[in-house]
Amino acid sequence: MNTTKTIQSALISVFSKEGLEPIVRQLNSQNVTLYSTGGTEDFIKNLGIPVIAVEDVTSYPSILGGRVKTLHPKVFGGILNRQDNENDVQQMLEFNIPQIDLVIVDLYPFEKTVASGASEEDIIEKIDIGGISLIRAAAKNFKDTVIIASVDQYSLLLDLITEQNGATTLDDRKLLATKAFHVSSHYDSAIFNYFNTDETIYKESIANGQVLRYGENPHQKGFFFGDFDAMFKKVHGKELSYNNLLDVDAAVNLINEFKNDNPTFAILKHNNACGLATRTTISDAYIAALACDPTSAFGGVLISNTKIDVATATEINKLFCEVVIAPEYEDEALAILQEKKNRIILVQNEVALPQKLVRTCLNGILIQERNNITDTKEALRTVTINTPSEKEIEDLIFASKICKNTKSNTIVFAKNGTLISSGTGQTSRVDALLQAIEKANTFHFDLHGAVMASDAFFPFPDCVEIAKKAGITAVIQPGGSIKDQLSIDYCNENKLAMVFTGTRHFKH
Repeated sequence: MNTTKTIQSALISVFSKEGLEPIVRQLNSQNVTLYSTGGTEDFIKNLGIPVIAVEDVTSYPSILGGRVKTLHPKVFGGILNRQDNENDVQQMLEFNIPQIDLVIVDLYPFEKTVASGASEEDIIEKIDIGGISLIRAAAKNFKDTVIIASVDQYSLLLDLITEQNGATTLDDRKLLATKAFHVSSHYDSAIFNYFNTDETIYKESIANGQVLRYGENPHQKGFFFGDFDAMFKKVHGKELSYNNLLDVDAAVNLINEFKNDNPTFAILKHNNACGLATRTTISDAYIAALACDPTSAFGGVLISNTKIDVATATEINKLFCEVVIAPEYEDEALAILQEKKNRIILVQNEVALPQKLVRTCLNGILIQERNNITDTKEALRTVTINTPSEKEIEDLIFASKICKNTKSNTIVFAKNGTLISSGTGQTSRVDALLQAIEKANTFHFDLHGAVMASDAFFPFPDCVEIAKKAGITAVIQPGGSIKDQLSIDYCNENKLAMVFTGTRHFKH
């Protein structure tokens, strides 16, 4: 059975006219009968191309300020009729319904209108009714009807009708129907999310997706859904992998904590900071961050909160790293970093991060609010006789920011605006502490005068006891254990300062 069909008639009703002219001219050259209404009809007429007004087909005018134009049996009958069904064929003749082989639609820009901060009245008027109905009708009847559902598909249609002289196969039409239902479902999800206030109902539709080289491991498929280009300008290097993206995400979240601070540089590996420092210049910050753990920095992701200059780029270029991220680069610095062919270089744009965090869990998903609380000096409550000095308070806040963005259980040591070491992802807080001490010793850091941050409370005084013996002079933790007093008593007896924040920062 031959399922190839040649387009002989088309209904065009679009919001965006960009790229439409060559399609209209090509259809006209193929003797396709054109139907249209409103602004699209005027656009076609202005090209000097014959077009039949939908109102002339329906014998009914556009009404209600244009809200009702194409919603009519003579329009939808022409789209939905089954050409191999005898009853449908007879009814088409009986009611004088014209056949419509191609439907081209581009919906009102609902999402852009919402994003613009428009009034509710304007937003409601951008909920397309006729267009979405045309899309669903034509897509449903893909066996006989071709559907183009978005300006993004204009070029695809033009290539198709040009190369195949107006003919389409069943596979062509089914593919376009799939794309159409994607457009309509995404559109409806956006409208629902605008109205929805019930947090127990979740719908998400992401139109932009890309295939990654592989997932977390080579035997796993991987995909990214989102608008990466809105967040970053990729100026150099290979394609980002699944693991690169996870590290970039962790890096962005971490450096956001230091967004308004002095020049700060961070180095991450497997989503955790292995180096971070704040200095008066970004090159000094990078050198100090690298010294934290030069071994782990190999193959890491690097991120700066300010412009990367030539001095910094020259130092970075000595290290093998996967990704470098900064809000901007000096031209010469960029040229230096581009010397390594595969090194990924990203310019970070100012883009708001999603306020809902989503992850799969069992046979469903878990959703939570983003952890937007960053511990500040004003939130600290000193619970010990010894009060931390101003310098210690600065380091405590610094350490807490890193701790918040490190896998639990975690302990972070910091001194003079520098990450000394951390214990990450341990099943025991004591283990995390011992790991941090061992790492500091491995890289010959003196912990005397350093501070300690913990992502959660201490259920026993063992952690503050071990920390004190290692040289720690001040501690920041959420507090909240029924045995807080045991840790407080030890600190008081051993002249250790400790502050509570009241905010836990688990990260799993």
